[in-house]
Amino acid sequence: MAVSPHFSLAAIFILFLFTTNPNYCQAYRRILSSDTNTEFIKTSCAATTYPDLCFAAFSSYATEIQADPKILATKSLNLTLNTTFSASKNLTELCKTQGIKPTEAAPLHDCVEEISDSVDELTKSIPEMEEIEGKSFAFRMSDIQTWVSAALTDEDTCMDGFSETTMDGDVKASVRIVIEKVAQLTSISLAFINQYARTKK
Repeated sequence: MAVSPHFSLAAIFILFLFTTNPNYCQAYRRILSSDTNTEFIKTSCAATTYPDLCFAAFSSYATEIQADPKILATKSLNLTLNTTFSASKNLTELCKTQGIKPTEAAPLHDCVEEISDSVDELTKSIPEMEEIEGKSFAFRMSDIQTWVSAALTDEDTCMDGFSETTMDGDVKASVRIVIEKVAQLTSISLAFINQYARTKK
């Protein structure tokens, strides 16, 4: 089959650009690397319970994560901790709001305690993840999985408490949105942690 002379000239021109100007090579490598990193996030998120939220939350960090399961797990823990800490502060402020009924105050206080425990458990997990390499990998990983699982249980307990109350509809809906986001991110973090653990087996 004859090759179009226009195609040949185009191919030669592209080859000339890449061989005479290293900046084009570097730019092309960055594009390929970016695509690979984003695809890694997409594939990792597809294995979680909330793939859409996952990709929305972590795709912007693709270059930083660089298709590294440990960095992804660590980033997810930090993002989840920040979100959970903000939720804890918001719930604490809500407890102080005038007009909260006694039937609403009790589950709110319980929820504040549960989310506070979740913050503590996530906080303990991060330094363990950062120092996890080496002979102590299995021991540290077990601790991390236990703490993050406990954090998720605390968040689920908080939501269960609200479903059993006669709380004002707007208050209940607002709290549920916040806690559901926290629980979903924690679930994603646990999935990433488990994915990372499997790479070491």
